[in-house]
Amino acid sequence: MNVSDSGIVGTILTDNGFQLVNDTSEADVVLLNTCSIRDNAEKKVKNRIQELNTIKKKRGLIIGILGCMAERLKEDLITNYGVDVVCGVDSYRKIAEAINNSIDSSIALTVLNSQETYEGITPLQINTDAVTAFVSIMRGCENFCSYCVVPYTRGRERSHSVKSIITQCEDLFSKGYREITLLGQNVNSYRFNDGERTTDFADLIKQVAEINPLLRVRFATSHPKDISDRLIDVIASYNNICKAVHLPLQSGSSDVLKRMNRKYTREEYLEKIKRIKATIPDCSISTDIIVGFCGETPEDFEQTLEVMRIVEYDYAFMFAYSQRPDTLAAKKYADDISLQEKNRRLTQLINLQRDLSMASNRRDIGKVYEVMVEEQSKRSADKLFGRNSQNKVVIFDVGDFKKGDYAKVKILDCTSATLFGKTL
Repeated sequence: MNVSDSGIVGTILTDNGFQLVNDTSEADVVLLNTCSIRDNAEKKVKNRIQELNTIKKKRGLIIGILGCMAERLKEDLITNYGVDVVCGVDSYRKIAEAINNSIDSSIALTVLNSQETYEGITPLQINTDAVTAFVSIMRGCENFCSYCVVPYTRGRERSHSVKSIITQCEDLFSKGYREITLLGQNVNSYRFNDGERTTDFADLIKQVAEINPLLRVRFATSHPKDISDRLIDVIASYNNICKAVHLPLQSGSSDVLKRMNRKYTREEYLEKIKRIKATIPDCSISTDIIVGFCGETPEDFEQTLEVMRIVEYDYAFMFAYSQRPDTLAAKKYADDISLQEKNRRLTQLINLQRDLSMASNRRDIGKVYEVMVEEQSKRSADKLFGRNSQNKVVIFDVGDFKKGDYAKVKILDCTSATLFGKTL
């Protein structure tokens, strides 16, 4: 989401006479687009602000904070961290004016607007050399998971118009982009009514896929409570809708899921997985998992490990629980798992997932995949980097290919993170 938002800010600023530079040493203004989901993310931003303040003292610099930290900390960033511009997620239309006015005094714009979708603004593609792009289809979240700050920092759900999304995707394809990821805090909640009909996410992704069969379509993220059988059927029906579903588990214990306010049980989650695997046999499945959430017992943790073994995830994003201020969990539950125990459980989780990822990749040896060329391998000039439909990284020999081409690649070897192959 921050990639898309950075593109929106980039468009607004360039339209107002600002110029993008590639090096901080050349910048008069540095904007940090931030996330507040984990405490560690905020700590990194605060450290970066300190570094920028050192530069500011030497030669003058306008420092701006965008995104979730701006909404959460507001004027505190000005008072205690020396930030010049604080701009929340629904105030980007005023960012150019705020920067110009901050020369005289610091400015904070942090009012949430439940109507703002940035309709009419095409996000600037920061990396113009890429063949992959992100398109935001909605803003905000209304799931109110007890551990999460997003509903408070990004506001209520609202969907972008179908027309604006399709127009943006068509424009990106015409400019050479060959893979688009549709973004939303919960894409399954996408709903847009134009007065004549209501378009849901299954309808929308079909329309994007039909732009051109050479355009690959991905999406992130699905909430397990909302992923529909019709969406699963649509994914199975279109070759250019990637066969990869990211379905956050968070915990394998129904008791923990209830405290997390995830609105599904372990059994319901596994039924969704069963449906995906039956309908899309070649689909990869990835997930998010939080360990050490309030009240998580050793038995609860073991249930998470058990679900991982049942599903056999291809990869996972795994984190130790980080209590966030003002969330329901912070107000209602004790953060009663020690950091040492959280880290122990996280290590066990990571080791299991490494084994599962290795087993998954070994099953791919001998198979032939269509891989989209993204760039030259960073480790070898005679190798190319790309991903298959299952979102697995594939390294293969250089041939007569350019970025955005599709190569037939036979898998010969692997690590837990990468497939290696040769073109056919």
